[in-house]
Amino acid sequence: MAGMAALFDGKPLFYDAVNEHGLFIAALNFTESAAYFPKKEGFINLASFEVIPFVLGRCSSAKQAENLLKKVNITNESFSSELPNTPLHWFVADKESAFALESLSDGLHIKNDPAEVLTNEPPLDFHLRNLSNFSALSSREKASSFSENLMIKPFSLGNGTFGLPGDFSSASRFVRASFVKENSLCSDCESEGITCLFKILSSVSMPEGCVRLENGEVEHTLCSTCATEDGKYLFKTSKNERPALFDIKKEPPDSSVLKIFPMFRRADFQMLN
Repeated sequence: MAGMAALFDGKPLFYDAVNEHGLFIAALNFTESAAYFPKKEGFINLASFEVIPFVLGRCSSAKQAENLLKKVNITNESFSSELPNTPLHWFVADKESAFALESLSDGLHIKNDPAEVLTNEPPLDFHLRNLSNFSALSSREKASSFSENLMIKPFSLGNGTFGLPGDFSSASRFVRASFVKENSLCSDCESEGITCLFKILSSVSMPEGCVRLENGEVEHTLCSTCATEDGKYLFKTSKNERPALFDIKKEPPDSSVLKIFPMFRRADFQMLN
């Protein structure tokens, strides 16, 4: 598997990753709703930081992952005393389907995700219901229905997208990502499809300085990643918009060695034009 991770005590704590079969998992902040539990007998007990490597090491498809996760209990075990649990939910996808994995106060939920999009808090159910508030959005131009007595003409193209939220809240980014994904014309050509996906991600990227936390820290998009169905992993950072590629299938198939590539040392990766 290959992915973006923070390294602690020589162990990668993945933000996202893909395996050689093209199965992809991303972990997203779930600050209000996440609930973790003590270990339960009869379940596969996993700490939150174990979910991504556990599933990607055993499954080749989203359907397999779904069946495996039905047996899982997300525990309240921390990685260390200095690193408490991060409240998360997970986006799991392959070329066929996508679902959200959410550990809530009433247990673990596996939720089909027809939008094939996930952002942070609230739960997926809210995000999908919230889409109905934007059902009038269209990629096509709209004739005025304001009044029969007023001849109102649009002053520019794009009037079908009036009302598309432009703020950086997770709810608005879910709507914006869903709309842009559904209406973008992406080529079947892999390289052009990758370019298209990065453009979709750019539509919900948070520039540094636009969202500030109470403690003075700045929330922003540090990196954007992309995975292909044959196990290629690509990323670009807020400091370098040129995508870099890591191809899992060029690694030895029996390799169990952890390879670490610092994010800003890009010489280890194939650079894409």
